Amino acid sequence: MLDNIHHIAIQVKNIDESISWYREKFNLNIKYQDDSWALLEFDNISIALVLKDQHPNHFGILKDNAESFGSLKKHRDDTKSIYISDPSGNSVEILDKKSVIDNPKL
Repeated sequence: MLDNIHHIAIQVKNIDESISWYREKFNLNIKYQDDSWALLEFDNISIALVLKDQHPNHFGILKDNAESFGSLKKHRDDTKSIYISDPSGNSVEILDKKSVIDNPKL
C-alpha cells in the first residue's frame, strides 16, 4: 500500500487574508484555523497555509510508525509529528496517522 500525503504547506504573510483569497477563487472547506496556520481541504489533498516564523514549507505524510522517525511533538491541534529533511534539504512532516485520523478538530 502506498503512503498518503496528507497536506502540502505553503508559507503566507497573513492567514486570514490568504484564506479569504483562496475561498474567493476555489471551492474548498476550512478544516482547521488558528493564528499561525490553517488547513484548506480540497477534493484530493489539503493545503496548509503557514506563517514563515512558525512553520517551514513542507509536505506531510501519514505514517502508522511515525515514531520510528524520531521523537514526535504534540501540536496545538492534538496531532503528533516530526519534521525530517530529505537529501536536498526539503522539509517533510511525518504525521502519526492515528493522531490525525482520530482527531475531531480535523
